[in-house]
Amino acid sequence: MISAAENIFHRFIVCLLLFFTVTTLSADDGGILSRRVEITKNKGTVYQLLKQLSDQSGYLFIYDSQIIDNNKTIKIRKGNYTLGEAIYAITQNERLKINVVGNHILLRLDDNKEEQLNLRTVPAIETEKEPYFTISGKVYDRITNEPIVYSSVSINYTTINTVTNQSGEFRLIIPDSLNHSVVKFSHVGYDSQEIEAYLLDGQYVSLSLDPRVIPLQEVVVRAVDPLKELQNMKDSIKENYSSEPVLLTAFYREGIDYKKKNIDLTESVLQIYKTGYHSKPDKDQTKLIKMRRIVSKQEKDTIFTKMKSGIYSTLVLDIIKDLPDFITLGENTPYEYRHTDITTIDDRRVNVISFEQPQYVKEPLYKGELYIDADNSALTEARFEINPQFVEKATGWFIERKSRDIKLSLQEAKYVVSYRPSDDDKYYVSHIRGDIQFKVRKKGRWFSSPLHIWFEMVNCKTDTENVKTFNKKERLSPHKVFSETKYRYDKSFWGHFNVILPEEKLKETILNNLNEVTETVSN
Repeated sequence: MISAAENIFHRFIVCLLLFFTVTTLSADDGGILSRRVEITKNKGTVYQLLKQLSDQSGYLFIYDSQIIDNNKTIKIRKGNYTLGEAIYAITQNERLKINVVGNHILLRLDDNKEEQLNLRTVPAIETEKEPYFTISGKVYDRITNEPIVYSSVSINYTTINTVTNQSGEFRLIIPDSLNHSVVKFSHVGYDSQEIEAYLLDGQYVSLSLDPRVIPLQEVVVRAVDPLKELQNMKDSIKENYSSEPVLLTAFYREGIDYKKKNIDLTESVLQIYKTGYHSKPDKDQTKLIKMRRIVSKQEKDTIFTKMKSGIYSTLVLDIIKDLPDFITLGENTPYEYRHTDITTIDDRRVNVISFEQPQYVKEPLYKGELYIDADNSALTEARFEINPQFVEKATGWFIERKSRDIKLSLQEAKYVVSYRPSDDDKYYVSHIRGDIQFKVRKKGRWFSSPLHIWFEMVNCKTDTENVKTFNKKERLSPHKVFSETKYRYDKSFWGHFNVILPEEKLKETILNNLNEVTETVSN
C-alpha cells in the first residue's frame, strides 16, 4: 500500500521599483576619490585588495571581470593612498574610468566600448531589431568571493526578472524604454543592491552582495512558534497570491548528465497560462514559443535516458497552488517543525521554519526549510529534499522503465521553489529547480557511475491583464518527453527573451554541438 507521503510525492517527481543621484568623478577630481585609505597588505588578489578599499570607504565596486582579473595576484606598497590612487595601483590599469554612483564605484575602460565588448566571454544575443539593451555579469558573496547561485536579477516596478545560474552568472535583456529603471540584485540572506540600468549597459559586471548577519540573541528574542507561523502563512495565501489567471513568459531547461558530462540539453521559452492559487496545477496550460535541443555524441557505454514530465513537475512544484504534506498541517502530520533562523530577502525580515520527520518514522519523507516573510506571512522560498537517510528507498518513484542490465539507486532528490512580489503586491512563482541524482551500475561491472537529471524554470515576465487560455492546437502537453517535441531551430534563437545562462560545462556542450543541430519542421 502506498503511503500518503509517497502519494503526494508522486505529483512532484520526474519520471525518467528608487531614485538615484549620480555623481561622476574622474580620478583627478576631489570628493570621494580623494579620501585617504590604508593598504595593510602588500600582496593579494585584486579582489582581496579591492575589498580592503570597500571595507574602509563603504563603497562597493562594480567592474567588468573580463577587464579586471579578480584572481590575479599582485604586489603593492603598504601605506596611505587616496582612494583613486589605490584603485589604479591595484588594478594596474591607468586607462580605467571611475564613476561613483550612489554607494557604488564603477570601473570601466575609458569610452572604449568596442574593446570592452570584445573582451566578453558570454556570447552576445542577436536581438530582433526591437529596441533592447543587455546587461550581464556575475554576482559574488563579498566576503567569500564565491558565486551566489539563484540570485534574483530584476527591474523594479516591473515583472522582468531572471536568476543567476550555478556559476553566479546572469544576463538580463531590457527594453530601451526602461533605460533609466533600477536593477535590483537580491538573494535570501544578503543585502540587496540596486543600480540604474543604463550604467551597466553593454558591460559584463562583477557585482558583490553583503551577507546579512542576524545576531544569535536576536534570533532567540524573536523566536516564533513554527506551527503558528505556518498556519499564518496558510491563512494569508488569499491576500498574498493571485486568485486570477496570469500569463507567464518563462525560460525552461532540462538536462541529463552522465559521468559528470552533459549528454542531453533542452532549452525553451514557454508561455504558461497559470490559474489562481485556488486551482490545481492540472488546470495550468503551456505553449511552446521557442526551443532547441543539443545532444552530445554518445559514448559506447552511455545509457539511454529520457526525462518525462519535466514541465509538469515545474507546474506542480508551484506549491502554493497544491500544498504538500509538510505545509498542510493535518492532525497526523508526520513532521517536526522548528524555528531555526531569521534572515532577509529584499531587505525584508524572513523567518526560517525547518521541518523533518521524527526518528521513529523510517519511510522516505521530506526535510527542508520554508522562508516566510515576518510581516505579511508570505512564503518566499522553499528548499526541500527527500530525507538522505532513506533516499534509496524512493528509487522506484522516479523510474518508469529500465533495462534489466542496469541497476539504479537514488542518491539525492532536491528542490528549490521561490516566489517574488510584483508591482501589485501579489507574489508569483519566480524560480523552480529540481535535481535528481542516481548511481548507475551495469551488469557485470564492479563500479557505478553518476547520473544527474535536472530541470529548471525561471519566470521572466508576468502579465495580469487580458489573460486568455490557449487554443487547443497551441497547447503543449506537460506530461510527455519534452525533449522529443518537434521544433524549428533558428540562429537568432533567443532574440529578446531572458534566459538562465548556461554554466561552463553546458557552454562546452553547446559550443561543441551547435553546428550539428539539425532543423526539424514543426507540426
